[in-house]
Amino acid sequence: MPQYQSSSVESARKAVAGRLREVRLDSGLKGHELAARCGWHKSKTSRIESARTPPSDADIRTWCAACGADAEADDIVAASRTADSMYMEWKRLQRTGLRRLQEARMPLYERTRLHRGYASHVVPGLFQTPAYAAALLSSVSRFHGTPDDTEAAVDARMARARVLHQGSHRFALLIEEAVLRYQVGDAEAMAGQLGHLLSVMSLPAVSVGVIPFSARSRNMWTLETFDVFDDQRVHVELLTAQVTLTAPSEVGMYVKAWTDLRGLAVYGAGARSLVADALAALG
Repeated sequence: MPQYQSSSVESARKAVAGRLREVRLDSGLKGHELAARCGWHKSKTSRIESARTPPSDADIRTWCAACGADAEADDIVAASRTADSMYMEWKRLQRTGLRRLQEARMPLYERTRLHRGYASHVVPGLFQTPAYAAALLSSVSRFHGTPDDTEAAVDARMARARVLHQGSHRFALLIEEAVLRYQVGDAEAMAGQLGHLLSVMSLPAVSVGVIPFSARSRNMWTLETFDVFDDQRVHVELLTAQVTLTAPSEVGMYVKAWTDLRGLAVYGAGARSLVADALAALG
């Protein structure tokens, strides 16, 4: 796992380690005694209790059995799996291609009433055209070495975008001006994308703010792309993984960051003007 981990992941892992330590202490066993019963080196017990080594399901069950606490194993295994799921490597998520990843997110988008997001590199998926999405997803597939199912993945992404026109959802997205200038695909695909973005801006359920280059003179820096779903869940996109945050303190931090970034953005005619300028620059 890369050096970066969210504190939610670390906290969840430490909580699992703490529960295992309590199980050992309640049994009256010392660390080396537990290791002997489990059939592993005593340093492994120390690494697990200090959260340096995440325990496998088998480790947890062996640990609990050695302490006479088999009844607690299922709960601790579940907690450990939750900690693992907070940090999901793209290679694992994309193992069978990109289509399933797009489809797997559909239920979350359908049940979310307020979706806030910030895009610092590319146009948000919900706003992408087929040509732009195809160019982007094919690049992602090549970089990560995943099966190339770009056409099916694009279809799934377009299907997900239907939520923009359905139900009582609201979408408040912030986009860095650099997103408008960074060309994905050929000039025709990029022009079509910028034109589509202008159309999306007129949808009643959608609010789009563009953060101009000039806003960087104020005290806020470019962040990683993230999405906030109903103040309950945050997805942060890294090069190697997606981090899912559910701890209220961390969700609140991203909501605060989004609010601060919103203060830098321009809306309405100002935002459309920046998109139009980027479109004109394509020649």
